[in-house]
Amino acid sequence: MSTALMDGELGALVKVSAVVWAAMSYARLAAARLRPGAPRLAALLPVVVLLYTIPFAFSTTTFRGTSGFFLTWLGSFKLLLLAAGSGPLEPSLRLHQFVCSASLPVKLRQSTGKQKSKAPVRGPARILLCGAVIPAIIYAYQFKNSMNRYQVLALYTLHIYFSLDLLLATVHIVIHDLLGMEMEPQVDHPYLASSLRDFWGRRWNLMVPSILRPSVFRPVRARLGTAAGVLATFLVSGLMHELMFYYIMWTPPSGEVTAFFVLHGACAAAEGWWASHAGWWRPPRAAAVPLTLAFVAGTGFWLFFPAMVEGGLDEMVLQECQGMVVLMEQAGRRLAGATDLVSSTM
Repeated sequence: MSTALMDGELGALVKVSAVVWAAMSYARLAAARLRPGAPRLAALLPVVVLLYTIPFAFSTTTFRGTSGFFLTWLGSFKLLLLAAGSGPLEPSLRLHQFVCSASLPVKLRQSTGKQKSKAPVRGPARILLCGAVIPAIIYAYQFKNSMNRYQVLALYTLHIYFSLDLLLATVHIVIHDLLGMEMEPQVDHPYLASSLRDFWGRRWNLMVPSILRPSVFRPVRARLGTAAGVLATFLVSGLMHELMFYYIMWTPPSGEVTAFFVLHGACAAAEGWWASHAGWWRPPRAAAVPLTLAFVAGTGFWLFFPAMVEGGLDEMVLQECQGMVVLMEQAGRRLAGATDLVSSTM
């Protein structure tokens, strides 16, 4: 990543932020003046379309992926829920609260005294942990040619987990310090999941089920039943993941990621059907947890992560990270030179 490219990305970020702020301000005004339904939907659709074009403003995988997830996926779904008169957005929110709630990956809520005391401690600790682990993962990529397929895919799994945790912990601190508000939890010990429903619905990447539950699952369940609602939710999640991969890697969807989520949706629906029969055998938690994690990892190695490998995402991320290290070294040398200059003139 060159200095010119980084400067270009920061300039694009400023422009995109201004556009998003203006678009969300319009969405709030339109929602306040129009009743939920077709008129509000027609007024908000241009903003939804705009959000799907935002990632094209960036050149790096980091900015494209982040904007795609925050704005294209979560932001557009929140606006569609707002058009129906539901979801986390309300026209009565203050402007900055509305814009942040619409543009960031989780819902905002007023802090309590107890929550305020926790946020400043947990956020920096998580950032320090991720800041120590991620460079080690990036360094290990240099030896991937000597690793077998499963070791490389395990490395990708750790990279995704800690990168997501770092991103959301950083956003948490910004929101807490600037707005005095708290964000909903992002993950809840996913390695303790005892079923697929537990993993996807209550433990992993919680901002996704929180937005898919009211926008897809409940409407489909009300018309076609619970199993159909589960399958539709996982299908939509798979399609949106395909779109995120397209934004990041500029490669056409392979269908493997969608197949991964449809498979998990079918298995989660089967779990729900089995659980609905009282008295039927259940595996003990000591067995259910490793079985669940083995299924998630095994199917991920089979269907999810190969799409990343074939698209060359690892090489893109490695190049950007190496470029970022060079930029930080250059900035450090410039800062040291400026400090020496100031010291010599005193």
